[in-house]
Amino acid sequence: MMNYFELYNLPEQFEIDLIKLKDHYQTLQKLTHPDRFASASEQQKRMYLTKNSQVNDAYSVLKSPISRGEHLLIVRGVKLPSEQDTVGDIEFLMEQMEWRETLDDATSAQALEKLVVDNHEILVKQEKIISAFLSHNREQDNQAAAQELGKMKFMVKLADEIETKLDRITDS
Repeated sequence: MMNYFELYNLPEQFEIDLIKLKDHYQTLQKLTHPDRFASASEQQKRMYLTKNSQVNDAYSVLKSPISRGEHLLIVRGVKLPSEQDTVGDIEFLMEQMEWRETLDDATSAQALEKLVVDNHEILVKQEKIISAFLSHNREQDNQAAAQELGKMKFMVKLADEIETKLDRITDS
């Protein structure tokens, strides 16, 4: 497995400089873009196409907090839990059910916009929690971060559902 932090010459940590990431991306894109190698051999073209694809994949992973956190855990040798394993947190399960009910009951743009704000606040807190766990490379912290990343995935999915419902209401 390729270490995307190494590819981008970034420290292996959850908190990264997104501006630096973008700068590295643009530089690597220029260096590996297939158009630069139009006159190269077919083998060289394939190699640079593969490199360019890796640059794009790495950028996509590193710019997203969830996939960056998961990649960091994988680099650290942590096995990520399945979605069913995340469901072991009964308190979080209850919160999920409440969120779903609130979303189902929301019929106005105002109610949905409040859900968007509340969800965003939770995502910001979640990212801070994950960052704190991942600032140490200890087994228990890595496992806790993996669980929190699973919860964050749910909240991101919920945010998408809220936005979809809000779009439907405001478009009609």
